[in-house]
Amino acid sequence: MVSHQLKSLPKKTFQISVTIPWLEIDQEYKKTFDKLRQTLSVEGFRAGKVPRAIAEKHIAKDKVYQNALQSLISRLYEEIVKKEGLKPIASPKIDLVKAKENEDWQINITLAEKPEIKLGDYKKQIETAHHQGKKTDIWVPGKDKQATKPDSEADKQLRLNQTLEALLKAVSCQVSDLILQEEVSRRLAQTVDDIQKIGLTTETYLKSKNLTLDQLKQRLGREVEDGYRLEFILAEIADQEAIKVEAKEIEQLLTNIKDVKEREQARANAYFYAAILRKQKVLDYLNSL
Repeated sequence: MVSHQLKSLPKKTFQISVTIPWLEIDQEYKKTFDKLRQTLSVEGFRAGKVPRAIAEKHIAKDKVYQNALQSLISRLYEEIVKKEGLKPIASPKIDLVKAKENEDWQINITLAEKPEIKLGDYKKQIETAHHQGKKTDIWVPGKDKQATKPDSEADKQLRLNQTLEALLKAVSCQVSDLILQEEVSRRLAQTVDDIQKIGLTTETYLKSKNLTLDQLKQRLGREVEDGYRLEFILAEIADQEAIKVEAKEIEQLLTNIKDVKEREQARANAYFYAAILRKQKVLDYLNSL
């Protein structure tokens, strides 16, 4: 019988240590082998008609075990998550700890849940940031024409930056490293790819920016963490303040799309547009504080 132990880690991260009896591994192996044999074609035999002894020479054990383990872990993961009442928000990390024939197998599954968010007195923090950030060089007739006019795009962006910076400082929200590491790796790979597309080496690019690879990773790490934190914080504020998007607002947005095909594609992804509208509503609300 499969057994597991659940361990709580920091930042709403959990590790599940699973022990799978060899009997179950062996049964899953045989089942998977039979499925692969059904699609195997060998000279002199039609697909599905290859004798087992011959099929064993053409189907690698590693491939069978890999497929068997994927199927088994998928099922066990779903069962354990449901039993423990966990609510993962990202793909789990799977580590094969022990995998020997005729012995029980052990795997570790690491998963992450939505971070715990403590908003605290975020409104006061934002109000203070807005007050302290008011520019003393607001344009008035007769003043330097280079000064920023009130309600200009630059002024609005400045206020938004003040809002987001205040949120990040005021709100407690620790995102699981499991989520961050995956996104940092993706962003780093994309950055390297972009550098190569413009004909530079990574080393040359880093030198031009006076950065080391570790410094680049740290910068990307901060950007990714801040981005995720803001997404979770804004969603929490939307829930707390009951900020919603009405169906008529979505319909109005879709109506403004003139191209019929684009409109239908957008309608099929209405949830995505609703999320964007809701986020903008939250930002407008915060900027008004």
